[in-house]
Amino acid sequence: MLLQREAEFISLHAAHYERVLHYVLRRVGDLEVAKDLTADVFRIAWQKSRHEHTTETAWLFTVARNVIGNEYRGRRRRRELILKLAEGVRSEAAPAGGSVEAAVAETLGKLRAKDREILMLHFWDKLSIPEIAAVSGCTENTAGVRLHRAKRAFEAAMPAELRGRPTDKTGRRSHGQD
Repeated sequence: MLLQREAEFISLHAAHYERVLHYVLRRVGDLEVAKDLTADVFRIAWQKSRHEHTTETAWLFTVARNVIGNEYRGRRRRRELILKLAEGVRSEAAPAGGSVEAAVAETLGKLRAKDREILMLHFWDKLSIPEIAAVSGCTENTAGVRLHRAKRAFEAAMPAELRGRPTDKTGRRSHGQD
């Protein structure tokens, strides 16, 4: 039974993968994201193949539409997270002009995904280092080091007008120690 199911799924994948990929790609505009989402469509098809007849093209495209909708909702949530993080930055630093949200979003966009994630966990979700360690599946020491590095990466990437601490004449940050 399993061998027959596998053979049917391989046939389904071979027959429809390119069409589903192109459908998804036209809607998300990024080939790597489209490949990931198309893989999700076929993962769902495999999981449902035990209970439903999944060889219909229309069914696969319906699943693809739902997966794309989830992607759009995820993108919207990420934008909202960035705006909320920007709001926190705005309350701590008043720049001389320009959009804080845009600057923070741009700065976050320059960071590695892991750095963005740990900063959001700490600043937006208000998680402590032990909580971040539990969420990330690492030790507290590792979480602390990762948070420190992410803060430094953010600070190095952000525009000067967002930086809260003053600089000395050489452009270095003043730490209040003389």
